[in-house]
Amino acid sequence: MKNHKLPLAVAIMGPTASGKTAAALAIGQLVPSEIISVDSALVYRTMDIGTAKPTASERASVPHHLIDIIDPTDSYSVAQFRAHTLRLVGEIASRGKLPLLVGGTMLYFKGLSDGLDDLPGANPTIRAELEAEAARLGWPAMHARLQALDAVTAARLAPNDAQRIQRALEVIAISGKPMSALLAMRAKTVLPFELRSFALEPSDRAILHARIATRCDAMLKGGDNGGLIAEVKALRARGDLHPGLPSMRCVGYRQAWEYLDGGIDQAALRETCIIATRQLAKRQLTWLRSMPERIVIDCLARAPAALILRHLKSPAKQGLVGAGLAAVD
Repeated sequence: MKNHKLPLAVAIMGPTASGKTAAALAIGQLVPSEIISVDSALVYRTMDIGTAKPTASERASVPHHLIDIIDPTDSYSVAQFRAHTLRLVGEIASRGKLPLLVGGTMLYFKGLSDGLDDLPGANPTIRAELEAEAARLGWPAMHARLQALDAVTAARLAPNDAQRIQRALEVIAISGKPMSALLAMRAKTVLPFELRSFALEPSDRAILHARIATRCDAMLKGGDNGGLIAEVKALRARGDLHPGLPSMRCVGYRQAWEYLDGGIDQAALRETCIIATRQLAKRQLTWLRSMPERIVIDCLARAPAALILRHLKSPAKQGLVGAGLAAVD
């Protein structure tokens, strides 16, 4: 039996371009709410176009948290996200508002709901060795090695996901055990709030792909003098960033950096951005399928926000209604 005295928080998950922000903003117009970003790219300041960051007017209409909180030279861990989110949910609920956890970084959602792992800490020597091997063999070859050692972890990582492939191989080198086995031993955590999770998933994958292409075109609009390319030019001009940083590994930024290095032309930039974003969406959907507690909402429906509110207001869930939900028709 769930403890209905716990404050309610609502997660709105989904692949890129599924309309998560729009749904959250629509809910925010009907229910006193505040949005907690669950996006590993939105934490970076001055990275606005490639991350599809909510506009200033959108952020003014509904308060947002965990956006523009670190510099692109810095990193932001699952542990930091979890600590910040636990605090923010309590603060938002104390103000009589509904916390909306919105984003597509599934590792953050999993870290929040399942708790933190007991994986070994970073080992600079092993990391340097893995970096050297990757420079010689390429990250797809390192991914193939991970596949042989930890097929479960490799299955959820793209062959060029350097940061996570390196971490998984590092864990194996230190502990002698696959990361997936260590994570499976983790005890389930109990959250200090009731988290009801909704997943915006497409009933037609082709339409989501079309949305992704439209979003990529909008980001690249203006060519060398505007949009994403101009944004990455400005980031490169700082002189303290490089392609190995987590910020510059974000989808779109990695491809734009390669373009500015002369490695690909504009047509290839567009194509690789679309392909990389589709691959990201595929990985996000794979993560979502591993979350049986989620309530699936068709992101192509006419009003996903209304469907979410209808679920929250259904008689079976009346004990969870709060933060003004009862006043919503």
